[in-house]
Amino acid sequence: VQLQASGGGWVQNGESLRLSCAASGRTPSNYVMAWFRQAPGKEREFVAALRWGSRHTYYADSVKGRFTMSRDNAKSTGYLEMDSLKPEDTAVYYCAGSSRLILSSIHFDRYYIDWGQGTQVTVSS
Repeated sequence: VQLQASGGGWVQNGESLRLSCAASGRTPSNYVMAWFRQAPGKEREFVAALRWGSRHTYYADSVKGRFTMSRDNAKSTGYLEMDSLKPEDTAVYYCAGSSRLILSSIHFDRYYIDWGQGTQVTVSS
C-alpha cells in the first residue's frame, strides 16, 4: 500500500487543521493506519492510530481529546482532525500503515511497513 499525506500548514495557537492520508488501491479491513510526528531535535513519536475495519482509534495522551482519526473507506483515505492546536504540536507529521500489527505494536513506528511522505504542521504562539 502506498500512502500519500497532505493537509499540513501554518496555523495559530488554538486553531485547527485536518491531515489526510490517501492509500493506493483498496485498503484491507485488517489494516491499521497511524500518524506519527517528529519535531526538530526529537525522536518520532506516536500520535494516533485507527483500525480500518472496526474504526477503533488509539491516541497518545498528549493529543487525546484534541485530535480525532477517521476514515472514508470509499476513498481509501484516513484523516486526522487536529483541534485546539498548540505550539508543541509543531512537527512533521507522517502517516503509516500495516496489515500485520497486533494491538501491543500500534504505538511503535518500527512495526509499520507503509509510510507516506511527511507534511509540516507549524503552530505559532
